[in-house]
Amino acid sequence: MQPTVAISQDFLGAFAQIPKGPQKQVMEFVTKFRSNPFSSGINYEKINDARDANFRSVRMGQDYRGIVLKPDSGDVYVLLWVDKHDAAYDWARRHRCNIHPETGSVQLLETTHVLEDEATAVPPACPTAAPVPLFTLRERELARLGVPEERIDEVLALTCEAELEALESRLPKEAFEALYLLAAGLSFEEVEREYGAASETIVDTSDFAAALRRDHSQRHFVVVDEEHDLQAILEAPLEKWRVFLHPSQRRLVQWNVAGPIRVLGGAGTGKTVVAMHRARWLVRHQLKERGRKILLTTFTANLATDIQSNLRRICTPEELERIEVTHIDAWVARFLKSQGYPHQIVYDNDDRYRRCWELALDNKPAELDLPDTFYREEWERIILPQRVTDRQQYFRAKRTGRGVALNRMQRAAIWPVFEEMRIGLHQQGLRTSDDATSDAADLLDGRDVYLPYDAVVVDEGQDMGQQVMTLIRKLVPAGPNDLFIVGDGHQRIYRRRFALSQCGIEVRGRSRKLRINYRTTEETRRFAVALLEGQPIDDLDGGDDSADGYRSLLHGDAPVVEGFPDSQSEARWVVETIQALLANETGEGQAAVTTADIGIVARTHAQLSDFEQALNSAGLPLLKLSRSQADNRNREGIRLATMHRIKGLEFRYVFIVGVNDGVVPLRNAIAHTEDETERRAGELNERALLHVAATRAIRGLWVTWSGRVSPFLE
Repeated sequence: MQPTVAISQDFLGAFAQIPKGPQKQVMEFVTKFRSNPFSSGINYEKINDARDANFRSVRMGQDYRGIVLKPDSGDVYVLLWVDKHDAAYDWARRHRCNIHPETGSVQLLETTHVLEDEATAVPPACPTAAPVPLFTLRERELARLGVPEERIDEVLALTCEAELEALESRLPKEAFEALYLLAAGLSFEEVEREYGAASETIVDTSDFAAALRRDHSQRHFVVVDEEHDLQAILEAPLEKWRVFLHPSQRRLVQWNVAGPIRVLGGAGTGKTVVAMHRARWLVRHQLKERGRKILLTTFTANLATDIQSNLRRICTPEELERIEVTHIDAWVARFLKSQGYPHQIVYDNDDRYRRCWELALDNKPAELDLPDTFYREEWERIILPQRVTDRQQYFRAKRTGRGVALNRMQRAAIWPVFEEMRIGLHQQGLRTSDDATSDAADLLDGRDVYLPYDAVVVDEGQDMGQQVMTLIRKLVPAGPNDLFIVGDGHQRIYRRRFALSQCGIEVRGRSRKLRINYRTTEETRRFAVALLEGQPIDDLDGGDDSADGYRSLLHGDAPVVEGFPDSQSEARWVVETIQALLANETGEGQAAVTTADIGIVARTHAQLSDFEQALNSAGLPLLKLSRSQADNRNREGIRLATMHRIKGLEFRYVFIVGVNDGVVPLRNAIAHTEDETERRAGELNERALLHVAATRAIRGLWVTWSGRVSPFLE
């Protein structure tokens, strides 16, 4: 019988810490081990004092030992750990690996927990009031969430979240997450749906082959069937997102349903990872015939570039050929050109567009005394989205959300401004991107157009807008697994809110939310969420969304927020802090910090130029990120990016600089309007930009300003 050979996530983490020379020997062993674990060259040595009788040690090169799970029954072999001889044996004495009798998942558990200095250890700080149990669950309910039997009494004795966090290293990850979400206020029923027991009535705790196939096991263990898959994993052992998915993510990737799916989730919850894995899964299971494709689209060119680069890491060349990645404006332009579209698409930063506005505003009625900004906002919020082309249509147009009320007579008086704008664009053969998107949708309705797509995956759906989503609905016929839309209203930085149902996309009963942030520390998450506290955030379908239950399981230092009298002082301080990081003076005991681990983010390009000069003067290498090129992490250099460009990226350490009054929020983004409703919408987008930038930090976040501080930080 073909043996089952698996590798644990912990093994890959340990493997990544080995120097390159010995690492090559370990790779050679793992390759041989996967192809034939029975090989005579592999000597399984019993570890007499190991905590688990199924543990064996194997020699991996001259100085390194691997710890292998080799159960007595069944042909199962799992690589659990690799280290130098004594350290590997010490690891084996402190861990055991078994199948949980309720969840049926494979759990790797640290059985002893010794504090480095137990005598001076400070117990978790809990409220001084009379202690109340943190959980009021029965033992069987805790077991159904994956809590090991020997930890149940400790869990029942907890009285606050600080005590729960202190227990984290002694619990399986899935059990800790389930308890953490319960402590955050989610109901037992909600948590059990994500983390609950296996569907089988009775779990065979000796059948490791079956256990490795379960969702929670696949979060920590990968069964390697092909040699090329093994090589890809070993070449990038720290890129765990390529291999290990959380069960909630895996279920979304493999969810076979009758229609569109909406996935919400805060920053760092893995929405884009889910979107990419979903595209690959659809290629393997959904495509009907040769030549058919999956379209994966997002709102900006740089995000599409980054996604295309990351897809290469999880897809074979054949799979990659069947996933078309493009940002939506590029798709619209290409499609319209293929259909002989007679117009040129123009954007609002084009000089021709601005001249059309100047001529149109000559027609504004003096008696109404409305500012110029009112007409531009009316055009963008009402005329274009509702495709208003004549005065009668304008009389009937809905103006929900506009701060200035207009009666019929006033609408008649201002209509000539928009009429002139339409005429000016038409005479030059120009169409706005909104009109072009709607024209593309019309062509799909009116012509027999062949499109090669069997499904569409949408990333950053919150930024798409109603016209785009209406078009996307028309790109594939309604049917099973047709649309997969991920987004987060907290990260909307371009468009205003819309409802999927208004775009012909019905997601009722097919919506899910990711809640665990795997990127940032809890301290950084709290800082980022506080930037949006009290702001109205939508769920992409007409309802409200909240950050309830959104948590990070990582902990670290609180973000550093510092002000300076001038930008020169600010730049010097940032340079000195970066130099200390690169010298690894943080005292964290982590791997050495490289320049590619650090990102400097600012609201404007002009601010980045100031810091570029300071970095150059200090002799620090740097790399400015462009919109059209993916970030190659193998290239040296501190990354410089605007808040818009950093969206979709992540760095161990992030410096958000120049968070000054007048810059964050950018004065031009909110001061161009005299409509209070528009001002609030613009301010919300600016808050979301700062929120997005903060959530790019993995381990450390610094936020600085000079002169007067941004009101967002007050």
